[in-house]
Amino acid sequence: MTASLSATSTARRHWETAAGSRGSQFASAGRTDDSIISRDVTGSFPAVDLAVVHITDATPPPAGFADSSQLRLGQVVLALGSPLGLRGSVTQGIVSALNRTEQESSSVMLGGLIQTSAPIFPGNSGGALVDLRGAVIGLPTLGADDTGIGFAIPSNTVVAIGRQLAADGRVTHSGLAWIGMLAAPVRGGGLRVLKVIAGSPAAKAGITAHSKLLAIDGRRVATASGVKRLLLSRHPGDTLTLTIQPSGGAKRDVPIMLGELAVHDQRVERTQ
Repeated sequence: MTASLSATSTARRHWETAAGSRGSQFASAGRTDDSIISRDVTGSFPAVDLAVVHITDATPPPAGFADSSQLRLGQVVLALGSPLGLRGSVTQGIVSALNRTEQESSSVMLGGLIQTSAPIFPGNSGGALVDLRGAVIGLPTLGADDTGIGFAIPSNTVVAIGRQLAADGRVTHSGLAWIGMLAAPVRGGGLRVLKVIAGSPAAKAGITAHSKLLAIDGRRVATASGVKRLLLSRHPGDTLTLTIQPSGGAKRDVPIMLGELAVHDQRVERTQ
């Protein structure tokens, strides 16, 4: 497994990508033999593809985390994992880019990613991207087939989210910007606001259902994923200007201060 929150002799809490966390018990991910380790999910946060599992009687020593904000382009990194079922594999590459935003699935878009040339294949997810000192700088989460491009969740994100999941199994401070409305594309461009969450930044700004979202900071919007991509580049507390056209009314610019996505609230999981 990748890294540990606590290093007692009997129990450790480890982070891995949420895609590899289905179920409540898992085979060993950190041993080269065929032994089985009992692992239970403490909590997961699909919005950033992370989960925390509790391991009992784990013998491998935990790896430490590096500060991913100190990464440099061209820095040599190693990807550890079990690509294509080949356990204990190591591949080498460099940090190719930082703060990438990529669509991982139809429902999950990830921001702030580390792009690396270290080959990442199915089975690397939940492994580790490490520097030459062996410190974890990220968790591999997404590969780009045969292009030689891979992506990893930065260690600072893993630690911030992982500590909350380890503490009480949920995330209350995600660090993700949130508007608080559900919208869908309409003919002619823009997005129709289907629902506004009570108490959300959108509600506080006076935006109502059936309004049309035309632009954000002067940039026209056409898809919900485009809005989400923009939000992933912003932070809670930032201010945006939304161009809104109320149903039957004239378009107007509405300033809005972004809130913070709180995923323990099930109503919020399905909104932007």
